[in-house]
Amino acid sequence: MNLTEFNQSERCKHFSCPERSVSSAVYILLYVCSAAVVLLTVCGNMLIIISVFHFKQLHTSTNMLVLSLAVSDFFVGIFLMPLILIWTIESCWIFGRYFCSIYWLFSGLLIISSYTIAQIAVDRYLTLSNPFLYMNIVSVRITCVVIVVNWSVVLGYTILLLYFNGNFKSSALCPGECFLFLNEVWTVIDLVFSFLFPLSIIIILYTLVFVIAKKHATAIRELNNHTQPKAQEITPHTVKSERKAAKVLGILVSVFLMCLLPYFIYTLLAIIIELQLETFWKVVIMFYFNSTINPFIYALFYPWFRRCIKIIITLQIFKTDSALINVLL
Repeated sequence: MNLTEFNQSERCKHFSCPERSVSSAVYILLYVCSAAVVLLTVCGNMLIIISVFHFKQLHTSTNMLVLSLAVSDFFVGIFLMPLILIWTIESCWIFGRYFCSIYWLFSGLLIISSYTIAQIAVDRYLTLSNPFLYMNIVSVRITCVVIVVNWSVVLGYTILLLYFNGNFKSSALCPGECFLFLNEVWTVIDLVFSFLFPLSIIIILYTLVFVIAKKHATAIRELNNHTQPKAQEITPHTVKSERKAAKVLGILVSVFLMCLLPYFIYTLLAIIIELQLETFWKVVIMFYFNSTINPFIYALFYPWFRRCIKIIITLQIFKTDSALINVLL
C-alpha cells in the first residue's frame, strides 16, 4: 500500500454518513414528494414520446428534436432523479461504488438536453431566417441523423471524461461518497463542452430568433396597410404563428437557463473556493427539475399536445387508424 492509499484508508476509517436529523413524518414526506416529482417527470415526457411517435402528423423535423429532448428528460427521470433525491434525503450515497460510476455515466443525459435545446434554437433560427432553404435541405431523416450524432458524441465524451480521470475505478471514494473527480485540464474542457459552448449557441440564436420574429411582424404590419382586405385575413395568422413559436422557444430557453445557471455558477466557484455539499445537491436538483418542467411548457403552449394527451388518456389511441387522427386542428 502506497502513501496515497494509506492516507485514503485512514480518511475512510473516520468517514461516516451523517445521522438523519429530521423527524419520521418529514422523512416520509420528503420521499413522497420525491416520488411525485419523479412520476411527473417520467409520465410527462412519456406522453410527449408517445404523441410524436404515434401520430404521423407530428413526424416533422422540429418534433424530432422535441422527441429527442423528451427521451433525454425521460431517462433523467428514470436513472438520475431517484438517485440524486435519495442521496439528498439520506445525505449519503447508499448505492455503492459501481452504481456511482453508472450515475456519472448517465449524467451525460444532462449534456444531451443542453445540446438538444441548442439544436431547437438552430432549427427555429433556420426556419425564420431562410424558410425556403430550410424546407429544401432539412428533412426528418437528416434531423434524425443529427440527433444520433449528438447522442453518440456526448456519450463518447462522457466515457472519455470518466475514464481519463479514473472515475470508473472509484478507488478514491469512501463508502457513502459519490463524487466526480476531474483534473484541472478536464475541468476546463468540461466547462467549455458541457456549458459554455451550448449556452452560447442558445443565447445567441434565441436573440437572433427574437430579432427576426420582430422584424417579420413589423414588415407584415406595414404590408397590411397597403394591401387588400383579403390579404389582411391571412397575415395576422402568420404573425401570430411566428410570435408563438418565438415565445415558446423563449420560455423553454428561459426555464433551461434558470435551472442551468446555478449549477454553472457553482461549478465555476468550486474551482476557486471550497463549497458545502448541501449547495451541490440543491443546484443539481434544480438542474434536474428542468426535465420535469419541459412537458408542462408544451402542455401550456401547444394545443396539439393537449389533444394528444386527451386521445391517449381516453384510450382512443388503440383504435384503428388512430395514428392518422388530425391533432393539429
